[in-house]
Amino acid sequence: MTDFYFVRHGQTAANAAGLKQGTINSAITYLSETGKQQVESLRKGFDISFADRIVASPLQRTKDTAAILNQSANLPVTYDKRLLEISYGDWDGEKNTDLMAKYPQLFDLTLNDVLPTYADTANGEPFDHVIDRIDEFMQDVAAKYSNDKIILVTHGFTIKAAVLAAIGRPNDMMVVEEPDNTSVTRITLQADTQSYYLRYYNRVVNSHF
Repeated sequence: MTDFYFVRHGQTAANAAGLKQGTINSAITYLSETGKQQVESLRKGFDISFADRIVASPLQRTKDTAAILNQSANLPVTYDKRLLEISYGDWDGEKNTDLMAKYPQLFDLTLNDVLPTYADTANGEPFDHVIDRIDEFMQDVAAKYSNDKIILVTHGFTIKAAVLAAIGRPNDMMVVEEPDNTSVTRITLQADTQSYYLRYYNRVVNSHF
């Protein structure tokens, strides 16, 4: 079985400002000082030296998160575009609260996040497309590394999509909320049977409940 440990990147200025980051890769979406401290705290609380490799999204915030996590473990690192964040299209860079005020019918007002129906209005990436690409990624990697433990450094919606794939693609895609910055989610995949197991979700260092 292949064990995937999904790590969401540290906080960025765009996160703190409540912006839709999507696939933006500019200074506002790089790790903030708070984000760097979060990753350092995770590094101290989650020793990744047990793993075989790291695969990260190619955006700067995930590259930098992977580099901090890997300071002591020195694992091999590669990048894969299938780990990119969802692209919100025309809404990338927009403030979430402004979008909610303008398009309340396209938001889940409990989670304060977009519904799958947002995509046509925003010219954004459909939820199903993100689920498909992360599912394909996990299947491909599990076929190649059938007994590896792999750290995946990626994004909030991408991790949500991986969980939705693992739990059988429920009709209601809002049943899973996006995980926190520098959280860890573990999914196991048995490649020969294509069986997924969601082992845990959204664990953070020094959690307070």
